[in-house]
Amino acid sequence: MQNLILQAALDGELLVYGHSGAMGYRPTNTMPAFELALEQGAQAIELDAHRSKDGHVVVVHNFTVDDTTNGTGTVNQMTLAELKALDAGSWFDEQYARIQIPTLDEIFEAFGAQLLINVEIKSDSPETDGVEEAVTECIARHNMQQRVIISAFNPLVLKRCRPLMPEVPLAFLYSPTVPYDTLSLLGDFQTEAYHPVYTMVDADLMREEKAKGRVVNVWTVNDLDEGRRLRDLGVNGIMTDYPDKMIAALKE
Repeated sequence: MQNLILQAALDGELLVYGHSGAMGYRPTNTMPAFELALEQGAQAIELDAHRSKDGHVVVVHNFTVDDTTNGTGTVNQMTLAELKALDAGSWFDEQYARIQIPTLDEIFEAFGAQLLINVEIKSDSPETDGVEEAVTECIARHNMQQRVIISAFNPLVLKRCRPLMPEVPLAFLYSPTVPYDTLSLLGDFQTEAYHPVYTMVDADLMREEKAKGRVVNVWTVNDLDEGRRLRDLGVNGIMTDYPDKMIAALKE
């Protein structure tokens, strides 16, 4: 069975991804943010996956919890219980006080049948902490192989994922401002998709990527004129903090 994200590209369907849910309206990478993205009509969501110290896949935007919770610490050095004890919502608005950091299992259970999911694996190390195996095991546990794409800035993550789950498409995330030479790390490794920052995308890039047969999903687009420009260039997916606004703009 064809992966549904790749199939949408073949069918010429432009997918709108809620970036960390609908994070323009609700706290990033939380269940309320993903719920709102679904309510607003997003076909897909993007999320950030880390391995907790005790082996669970948790969904947090940054490598530390400092900016998006009431705690401090590095995500992969904290247990699930320690992460679940944090308030992941009141930093955004008091009405979201006591919202917890979700696990990838919880997100698949709640939204896996309704949304396509871009799982961005967070790792900035040449060595693995086991996050790739934990993520792919979670995908298999929920039979989500046809409904997900795995993305990463770190090409070593993608290379480690390939033998673990070859049926799931991989996407190379890229920005010219990343602090290390990811292009050299990527080498001639082939991915099914390319996820550049949207400011890089022009007609030349789209011609090059289409010639390679790669899906192009762009991040993070909140300017509606830019969204329409990218639609007209033929991108396959747009990640946005405001799914409702982008969906409306793309209909114009």
